[in-house]
Amino acid sequence: MAREKITGAEALMRSLANEGVDTIFGYPGGAIMPVFDALYHYTRGDNKVFNHILVRHEQAAAHAAEGYSRVSGKVGVCIVTSGPGATNTVTGVADALTDSTPIVVIAGQVGISALGTDAFQEVDLACLAQPICKWSYQIRRPEDIAWAISRAFYIAKSGRPGPVVIDFPKNIQQALTEYEPQHIDFIRSYNAYPQPDEEKTRLAAELINKSKKPIALVGHGVEIGNAQEELKEFLEKADIPAARTLMGLSALPSDHPLNMGMLGMHGNYAPNIKEQECDLLIAIGMRFSDRVTSNVATYAKQAKIIHLDIDASEIDKNVKTDIAIVADCKESLPKITALVHKNSHKEWIDSFKPLYETERERVIEPAIHPKGKFLLMAEVVNAVAEATDDNTVMVNDVGQNQMFSCRYFKFAKPLSLVTSGGLGTMGFGLPAAIGATFGAPGRTVCMFTGDGGFQMNIQELGTIMEQQTPVKVILLNNNYLGNVRQWQDMFFGGRRSFTRMMNPQYELICKGYNIPYGLAVTHEELKGEIEKMLSTDGPYVLECAVLEEDNVMPMVPPGKPINEMILGKEDFKE
Repeated sequence: MAREKITGAEALMRSLANEGVDTIFGYPGGAIMPVFDALYHYTRGDNKVFNHILVRHEQAAAHAAEGYSRVSGKVGVCIVTSGPGATNTVTGVADALTDSTPIVVIAGQVGISALGTDAFQEVDLACLAQPICKWSYQIRRPEDIAWAISRAFYIAKSGRPGPVVIDFPKNIQQALTEYEPQHIDFIRSYNAYPQPDEEKTRLAAELINKSKKPIALVGHGVEIGNAQEELKEFLEKADIPAARTLMGLSALPSDHPLNMGMLGMHGNYAPNIKEQECDLLIAIGMRFSDRVTSNVATYAKQAKIIHLDIDASEIDKNVKTDIAIVADCKESLPKITALVHKNSHKEWIDSFKPLYETERERVIEPAIHPKGKFLLMAEVVNAVAEATDDNTVMVNDVGQNQMFSCRYFKFAKPLSLVTSGGLGTMGFGLPAAIGATFGAPGRTVCMFTGDGGFQMNIQELGTIMEQQTPVKVILLNNNYLGNVRQWQDMFFGGRRSFTRMMNPQYELICKGYNIPYGLAVTHEELKGEIEKMLSTDGPYVLECAVLEEDNVMPMVPPGKPINEMILGKEDFKE
């Protein structure tokens, strides 16, 4: 008996529904119109399947899909048109690959007969996206739609997650086909979940049991693998101090007694110093980024190194390891925990405390309780952290606002941080925060941004206006591209080349978008303005006029060993 024939666009809708998709971020255009016509019927009435969020720019669609994915644990989806619509998503695709975020981008394409003719809004997206995604594919037959979408979702979410790009020619959207749901959970030659090697697991446990000065480096892979509890059980049994990468900050609660702070260029003083003193590094779901290691030639040369990662390509890529276990850390950690001894490293852990006290006295206290006239970024972040509950999601943009908010916000629950770590994408914050409100609708979403990054996707205030997405925007306005300005002051002789910002009146912009706005200029105003922001239903923009020359400290100067941190600009010597 012949099956009903439906259009390719309808087949896409059914395939997305089959994957459990509930939210789509998108922007229509000529080459994707048949899909949006089919989508119309799936977003209305009693049989509504999808919530479609109309963004104001396709880059924002990709970042919103990332934000949705990062807090929900699901695959984010965006649908855009061909040509510039597709190329506008490329930054988001690259961002998702670097930060292992599963999204599926579906882009319209000119009809197959027009491919290669330089037709209107034609771009070879499948080839363009190939180096920056896990899989890119152009659908050339309508009967392949269900297979391609199921395969796309499996690749995006399995193993080390990442973005997938589907190129969807317009004539295939319009062609008729018989539809049969597909479910792909295996691809030949793609081993998404390698099993931990038993001998290497035993050897790793032996090293841990013999170690006198171990330290664990906790990365985003713990969150991706949903291994937060397994991590705590491992750390607590072996009594191992842990430090978190930027991307791994919410993998371990900020107040956990074994949490020693953040690693890296602007991380905490104690863990960076102790990395160069430890006898064993246990890297868990992290990739030894240059922002963590600084000068790799001088990094942890005294230590044995154990590396747990699901992606074999990360092993020995940046740092040579002694034992590598390629597996999901949710599988590998319990196997190691079963073999390690109940231990105590009290003296070693206590040795972190004087270093923390030094940082607290010289950096943290002056930053969160300043005596000067102007507001400081750390002061604002700390005040927001104290005013919000443990269920808050913190999103940020890129630059000084990112470093300050990651250093001074408090994380109590998993999946509480959305940041652009590897690519460092200015303009990421606002659309990612929009996505986060849909991925975690019951949680408060606070988004910290600088005046530079805010303006890169400021048009998404229109999306917030239309959807009434309850994003609490904390705009740290210092009238500079602050991070670049800091580097210019420290490493380029103080030549501030094109980093001064002439800013608009943000109050008037918010008024135009009908979004509530507040302003904090003094220390005395800050608490009340934060309370007003948090007590207001729906979206809110709180502008904080902060010190123009505020610097993120501590800092590892570029090219220096990770333990040569400076606690203040005055300590820097070229």
